[in-house]
Amino acid sequence: MRPLDGVLVVSLEQAVAVPYATRLLADLGARVVKVERPDGGDFARHYDRACGEVSSYFAWTNVGKESLTLDLKNPAGREVLDRLISGADVVLCNLSPGAARRMGVDADTLRSERPTLVVGELSGYGDGGPYAQRKAFDALVQSEAGLVELTGEGDVTARAGISVADIAAGVQLQSAVLAALLHRSRTGEGSTLRLSLFEAMAEWMHQPMLYAAGTGAAAPRTGAHHPSIAPYGPFRCRDGAVHLAVQNDPQWRRLCAVLGRPDLADDPRFGTVTSRVEHRPALHAELDFSGWTAADLLDALDEADVPAARTRSVADLPDHPQLAARDRRTRVPVPGGEATMLRPPVDSTGWDWAPGAVPARGEHTDHVLRTLGYQAEQIAALRAQSAI
Repeated sequence: MRPLDGVLVVSLEQAVAVPYATRLLADLGARVVKVERPDGGDFARHYDRACGEVSSYFAWTNVGKESLTLDLKNPAGREVLDRLISGADVVLCNLSPGAARRMGVDADTLRSERPTLVVGELSGYGDGGPYAQRKAFDALVQSEAGLVELTGEGDVTARAGISVADIAAGVQLQSAVLAALLHRSRTGEGSTLRLSLFEAMAEWMHQPMLYAAGTGAAAPRTGAHHPSIAPYGPFRCRDGAVHLAVQNDPQWRRLCAVLGRPDLADDPRFGTVTSRVEHRPALHAELDFSGWTAADLLDALDEADVPAARTRSVADLPDHPQLAARDRRTRVPVPGGEATMLRPPVDSTGWDWAPGAVPARGEHTDHVLRTLGYQAEQIAALRAQSAI
């Protein structure tokens, strides 16, 4: 038995943040019914075609869900939603606050009818304030929160290579839902959960924010190298790159020994972390790994207890030797094929995990309707009315 077996989550979701939260809930056993528009469904289905007939984003965030297509502007479709919500434990929504209120699926409306319900609302910038009506997508939020300005090298800025704002919001929403379910089990009370993409990203920006406030300036952009520790970043070898993470003086001395350069350890320019950062260009000029293969260098660094890693391509990740050795890979059915995905990173002795399929648009519509008591002729009538 999994922790959320028997918990019904109804999600009016699209894109990445809320779908990621509900995918995490599905991993824990929740039955997640994903409500999609009949005319195209979740637009994230079509970001790319990397996984059969759906995008890599959609495949990643929708494992193990049921897809129900409903036209919520059609009274018959809305009636289906109401019946579904009447048996739900959790309702999540990332429609805009105004759109949710107009459709009557906002937390205040839903919980006025069922106070025990857990309702989570995700918006871009929150309901209120000068940005309340502004569109918010991952890269825009990265920019507003200062992450784009912080990321890059020299005068060149960059967005993070993954949807980090969406992930931040999804993880925090899932955590809040779990806390709300625990709260309900103890008190019998439901909860309204509200968070914004921007504030989720701002939470993850605390350290650089505090650094800037304490020093009077943001940390400099240093590419893949650490702004306040050196040598900490990728260095070229004969056949690739190795990422060093030398965080203290004993590690620095051991690195110099591996290189056969004890003179560097005693060079006053490089004697402390602060001085190594101050003289970073000169330091990097002295660190020559061109005679090493990456594998030999890593072996030598491991032997000397100097933190380092291989700089790899993301295309190599499914075949990473550590993932392979620990059997972290699994094949998941997706519309039009299969995709290699990874098991959830947390293993538990209390429950097992098995991947569900990624749903085709509307794949479970008839099944969901039958569980709500609709008969075959009623389902046919809903389809004739374009309500489903």
